[in-house]
Amino acid sequence: MPCSGSVRSVAIGLAMAAASASVGCGETDDLTVVQDAITAENALSANALSANALSANALSANALSANALSANALSANALTADALRDPLAREFLRYVVSCALDEDDGFTMKIDGKKYQFPGGLGLAPEWGTSRCDGECQRWVSACVLARVDAAGVKRIISLRGEHCALKPDGNELRKFPVREATYYGNVFIRNQPKYLCLSPGMTSDERVCGDSMSDCPMTVVGECDDACDDGPYGSFSDCSDKGRYRRGTTYHESITVFLAK
Repeated sequence: MPCSGSVRSVAIGLAMAAASASVGCGETDDLTVVQDAITAENALSANALSANALSANALSANALSANALSANALSANALTADALRDPLAREFLRYVVSCALDEDDGFTMKIDGKKYQFPGGLGLAPEWGTSRCDGECQRWVSACVLARVDAAGVKRIISLRGEHCALKPDGNELRKFPVREATYYGNVFIRNQPKYLCLSPGMTSDERVCGDSMSDCPMTVVGECDDACDDGPYGSFSDCSDKGRYRRGTTYHESITVFLAK
């Protein structure tokens, strides 16, 4: 999938605060774009991933991807407009928009008389701003959203890498984030929401995403990535299998590997 503009490293951090600040007669969530961050901030809750009115309802999820990712398109569709009254749905949408659109894109949307901002960020699917999101688009954005789940809801800076030009790291990012954690893939926009992760070789847990117990993980853990995937650029993994064995079952080329700071 082509990147709009110049090829760049993952250079946006999104501070998605829960508090609201008043703007005019309405309100807007306090979303601050941190320009000097080199990676993406994660704090998406597991509940917002799976239990909100956008992702839990297959019709709403389909309506979201079948239209442009813009305020006009979302407001005009009764399914998505109604779903976005749910705070968890808005949290989910913020991460979708920040994964899909470029940092100079995004939109403001009025919901029940209040204004909410949904800023762009990584630019994994910038075309979604003007047209529908096809399967490849859905899988790239899904991998990004899954990679940014945090079991404790803690905001941490992470490095996202994969076979997409928007995920090309620079030398500074490679040095500061050397600890390979896990690889994420799936599709949160289709029925049953297939969501997978594989662990970096030698890792036995993914506490950031799954919490204390891997059995309570909001995604299916398929095993180690060197069994499930092919090698990707910059230490990432690509073409990952939902069966935990490379080239068996369904393969997701659109896989994103997370690296943590030392």
